[in-house]
Amino acid sequence: MKTQKKKLKERKESRDFFCAISDAFRIFARRSSRVLGSAWAFGIALLVIVIWGLTGPAFHYSNTWQLIINTGTTIVTFLMVFLIQNTQNRDAKAAHLKLDEIIRALEGARNELIDLEKLADEDLTSLEKQFERVRKKAERNGNNPGGMRRADRTESASKGQGS
Repeated sequence: MKTQKKKLKERKESRDFFCAISDAFRIFARRSSRVLGSAWAFGIALLVIVIWGLTGPAFHYSNTWQLIINTGTTIVTFLMVFLIQNTQNRDAKAAHLKLDEIIRALEGARNELIDLEKLADEDLTSLEKQFERVRKKAERNGNNPGGMRRADRTESASKGQGS
């Protein structure tokens, strides 16, 4: 236990400035997305817009009055893009790593499917066509859920939703 704490402390001390900033931004982005993605944040944003709209007559719907909301929403949107992208990148990376671990752990799975997200578009298209052929062969052989063709499953599912 003491050696683990000692190693952690050494690692913390050896981290460079960029890593510390990156970690701080990661934590900030995660917490911000949790708060800003809530119903409360939406309610507050809606309230701000309603208040802005109600103040229109007092300011005679001036250009300055319009500029305030335009500038505010532009700044908020600009900053939110970075927060959202950061959290989506991390979530996607975590999902890919989990799927890669499942592929690696399953006996008979093709390990070359690990890290598919790094392949070129042409390679992904080729692999997609390969899986399409596998699916069609399974349909011909009757190896599919309930023995139904894909079109029949889609039609059956859509009828079930309409009921």
